[in-house]
Parts: sequence; C-alpha cells; structure tokens
Amino acid sequence: MTDMDFKKASALCKALSDENRMKIVHILSCGELCACDILEYFDLSQPTLSHHLKILVDAGLVVARIEGKWTHYSLSSEAFDRFERFIHDASHANEQCLCKKKKRSCS
Repeated sequence: MTDMDFKKASALCKALSDENRMKIVHILSCGELCACDILEYFDLSQPTLSHHLKILVDAGLVVARIEGKWTHYSLSSEAFDRFERFIHDASHANEQCLCKKKKRSCS
C-alpha cells in the first residue's frame, strides 16, 4: 500500500462522514478562509462550526493558522494527496494487495 495505513484512512473517512464537514472541505478547496467567512455558507452556530473544524484539523485534513484574533483555515494538500493515493491503491489490484497474501479456497 501507500504510506497511509487502513487505520489512518478509516479515521479520515470518519472525519469526512458528515455532510457539513464535506461542505467545509469543498468550500476550502478554493483557498484559505477565516472561520467567520466559512460560517456564512451555513445555518449553523459558531460553536457547531468550530466543532466540525476541530474534527477536520485533528484528522490532519485542514490546517488552522491564527492571525491576531482570527483563525484561518485551509486544506492540507499533503493529507488529501496521501488519502487519494491510498484510495486508488486500495481499489486497484497491485502486488501489495491483501488478497495476494492468501490462497483462494474456492479454486
């Protein structure tokens, strides 16, 4: 596989499993935004948005940068690149496939 394991990939999937968090990722695909600007896209309270952003930051998918009293958020392109490679490798046959490590019983 790639440099990402199944446990890490599962954690990223869990972080992305919420519709609002997927929307946040989509919004941040255009570039860095302040939390107050992200909030404009949602009918959420500020604490709820902060909760979603914290989950994405803790998963390593989003980077938070503090500037004065504002926090700016951007996507971690490295994390998404690793995740994309993992999904590709996990869904395509290759020499590192788990299925290559076991003989087929029903041959």
